[in-house]
Amino acid sequence: MKTPKNRKGDKMTTKIAMVSLGCSKNLVDSEIMLGLLDQNSYEITENSDDADFIIINTCGFIESAKEESIDMILEMGELKRTGRLKGLIAAGCLSERYHEELMEEIPELDSVIGTGDYEKIVEVIKKIQETGEKVKSFGNIHVDFNEELPRLISTASHTAYIKIAEGCDNHCTYCIIPKLRGKYRSRKLENIVAEAKALAERGTKEIILIAQDTTMYGWDLYGKRKLADLLSELDKIQGLSWIRVMYAYPENIDDELVNVIRDAKRVLHYLDIPVQHTEDSVLKRMGRRTDRKKIFSLFEKLRREIPDMVIRSTMIAGFPGETQADHEGMLKSIKELKIDKLGVFDYSKEEGTPAAKMTDQIDAQTKGYRQFAAMEAQRPISEERMLSHVGGVIESIIEEKTEEGYSGRTWMDAPEIDGVVCIETDRELEIGSIVEVKITSASEFDLMGVLSDESA
Repeated sequence: MKTPKNRKGDKMTTKIAMVSLGCSKNLVDSEIMLGLLDQNSYEITENSDDADFIIINTCGFIESAKEESIDMILEMGELKRTGRLKGLIAAGCLSERYHEELMEEIPELDSVIGTGDYEKIVEVIKKIQETGEKVKSFGNIHVDFNEELPRLISTASHTAYIKIAEGCDNHCTYCIIPKLRGKYRSRKLENIVAEAKALAERGTKEIILIAQDTTMYGWDLYGKRKLADLLSELDKIQGLSWIRVMYAYPENIDDELVNVIRDAKRVLHYLDIPVQHTEDSVLKRMGRRTDRKKIFSLFEKLRREIPDMVIRSTMIAGFPGETQADHEGMLKSIKELKIDKLGVFDYSKEEGTPAAKMTDQIDAQTKGYRQFAAMEAQRPISEERMLSHVGGVIESIIEEKTEEGYSGRTWMDAPEIDGVVCIETDRELEIGSIVEVKITSASEFDLMGVLSDESA
């Protein structure tokens, strides 16, 4: 996470470093904590060695994420012995899930803060400073989004995430999120639009809409799904160039939403649609509310209505009860669906979930093999998709200067999870500007090119 530069200069004495792990939804929580700290005269630093307090906003979604979070806590805890660190705080999903265990087993920790308590960050730090006591704050997973909270954006100024809802009501059998984040709670449409307008006024070109399930947006507030209405309102904001939608569950992508994406000026023809599997028996055991036929029908409709639609998706290999026939069916479906961008993960058994109690668990070696086989099935599709862009001109956003020119992203690429475009040029370009790039070559995930007006 890139820590934003502090705006209050030398007036502050207590330095705070933030380490944000996990997903973009977690990042928004980190940015709100940074905003509260900045508002209360704490100095934000990127240098952990120079920090008085370190906050680690943890992820606890799957085993590998838990291990990363614990490793980071232990690494930062070393600074209590070797540096100036006075306080170490673990926030987020892992803290919500294992608050007692963390405090008992990692003595370097001074506080754990759950997913619904991050707005208490200033209060927690002050208590540690004043009393030296350890502080636990957790359990408020159903708390409503507080629109009055400040936020210090940590991403590049041209891109920002907007969390449109918190929590989840889907209860997929492999997922612990509802127990960590609570029931689904939408933000009011007018508040989201106001935030987007404020971001546009500060120079943000791209906003990325996120939630556990963006397509359920509005159901709890308005009695109907309102993502299409939200996109229509956001599309009117003149300062924005790109509006990107992530975490769109397939069963709720209806004709109204497809039409808005097709016809809007600023909504990108890009959808992140986590299908998780393609075979009906596995989807049913996963608790998913779709089936193979509906997935194929949806992808066909999207490509018919929006010919340049780019679809990103994720799948899980080795789910409990997945037979060899199920695995082979998924491989066949991957080849037939020709998803533009696909990530396949082996199933992670998470305690507290229904799937963890299923008796027909699959061994690690088989899960690993099936994950590898699925990604190998996707490889030629990815290569074909990337090579198809060679010779074409694609709108791209400039992200950073390189030795050869600049690195950026095409409109087909979300930050961090998709590829980049490498642009060879001697011209000086503004970071965050959107340019036309003629693609000259491609690898499996990335594109290379030149500015279209410099191409021969």
